[in-house]
Formats: sequence, structure tokens, C-alpha cells
Amino acid sequence: MRVFVTGATGWIGSAVVQDLLSAGHQVVGLARSDKGAAAVTAAGAEVFRGSLEDTDGLRTAAAAADGVIHTGYVHDFSPTGDPAAAAALDGRVIAAFGDALAGTGKPLVVASALPPAPAGGISTEAERLPDNPAHPRVSEPAALAVADRGVRASVVRLPPSVHGEGDYWFIPIFINIASKTGLSAYIGDGANVWPAVHRLDAARLFRIAVEQAPAGTLLNAVGDEGVPFHDIAEVIGRHLQVPVKSLAVEEARAQFGTLAGFAGIDNPASSAITQQRFGWHPAEPGLIADLDQGHYFVVRDEPAS
Repeated sequence: MRVFVTGATGWIGSAVVQDLLSAGHQVVGLARSDKGAAAVTAAGAEVFRGSLEDTDGLRTAAAAADGVIHTGYVHDFSPTGDPAAAAALDGRVIAAFGDALAGTGKPLVVASALPPAPAGGISTEAERLPDNPAHPRVSEPAALAVADRGVRASVVRLPPSVHGEGDYWFIPIFINIASKTGLSAYIGDGANVWPAVHRLDAARLFRIAVEQAPAGTLLNAVGDEGVPFHDIAEVIGRHLQVPVKSLAVEEARAQFGTLAGFAGIDNPASSAITQQRFGWHPAEPGLIADLDQGHYFVVRDEPAS
């Protein structure tokens, strides 16, 4: 299968590219810079120069492929970030892929986020993402709309921590905060839990989805169903040799800034249905074991784009 991958040089997309190539697929990776193009070439894939903003180019690339995996997204959690604009762009990209693939039955796999768990329960493949004006995400409904156009569209839902060596998102940010403040903190009793998955396990699920998932399928990429944030803070504190402390909710903003809400995530999640249906079983280390390997505490550059 010839698969076009957006986000091909990103944290998740680069692992998806490698997994696809290892399974014998041909891969065309989106790259918007010379550095990104070099990274795609070095990985053994073909390069398609362009960007998420160039929807005409994306249509061309998708039409020439046997399938598409869309992991690209404009993530900006800074105070000046515009989540609504990022979500709107994502919707336009997915619609463009729908235009290119409509009526072909070809696969389109879209990355999205896990929905929140119901009160007192666990987030499963049966849950749907609610509207969230603060952090809008249209990936899932946009993909499901494309599935109604004769496209084998599916959604891989990712937890807040997609971890592994080279990670530069949430966990490294919290490590950096603890390093700068001299304190590894959690909120309240720290019993709120993060679901997590290793990036190599997630990459394998994207490949399985492009190969097998029927139209309209929702897949949960969950390895750890729920890691208490207290345990994450403890590991960070131990490796940085800084105190570990509970903070009141009103103190969390001063410690975590705009990520205070993420530090308080409490979202137990399951992938039992995905595992049973597709034979996908996480095989890589869990989040705490991965942190204890020590590579998170080595400074690295962000990947190419």
C-alpha cells in the first residue's frame, strides 16, 4: 500500500512512517521545510513538499495514494495560541482528504484525542468527544463525516501522554517546570489519572487501522489505563532530586501556568474493544517504567518539521 502521512516528521508521525516501512508499505511523507524533507528521506520515505495550509496540495497527494494517515496538527499551548484556528484548519484538511478519496473506499486514518470518561466510569470506544470551546477538536466528527462519503475513514484516539525516547510534549514540559522551580508538584492528593501509550505501540495501531479498520471505526490507543499524577510527580522528583509536593488548586496555576488544567486531568481510559477487535496489544514499557529508564532527563532538540 502507498500511504501518504501528514506529520511525518513529528513525534507520532515519524514512528508511524517507520512502522509502515517495516511492514512493507510505501510511504510518502509531508514536509514543509528542507530539514523536514531531509528527515523524511533519511527515514526511507518519499517526500511531498507542502503544508497543512495547502489543501490543494494535500488533495493531490491523497489522490495519488492508496491511503492516508493524518497525524499533523498545529499544537500551541502558549498563552498566545489559537486552538480554534488550529481546529478549523484540521477540519479543512480532513475535508480536503474527503474530497480526494470520496467514493474510492480507500482508508483515511485521523489522529484525535480521547474523550473524557463518564462520571465514575472509564472512557471507552463508545464515548464521543464533547464540545470544548477552550480546547476545540473537530478531528473525530470531521473524519466520521468523511466516512459517509465512501471513504474507509477511522479515528485513532490518543491519550495525553504518548511517551517514549525523544518525547518533547507534556511529560518533558512538566519535567522542565520541576527543574526550573525546584519542585515536582501534583494537585491535591494527586490521585487523578492520565491514560498513556508508548509511541511505538501507537504507531502500530495507526498501521493496523489503515490496513484493517472499517469506515467509522473509533480506536483507543491506550496502554496504561490510568497513571496517578502523583506517581508521575514522584518519578520526576526522584530523577531531578527535587522535593515532591501537593499543591492546592489555586496554587497550581503559579506552578504549571497554562498547563495547570492538564496537570489535573483525570481520565481513566480503556482500549479493550480495540485490542479485542484488531489484535493490537501494547508491548512497550508503560509510562512509569519508561520514565525510570532515564532518557526523559536528557536534553534533546525537537524533531524536524
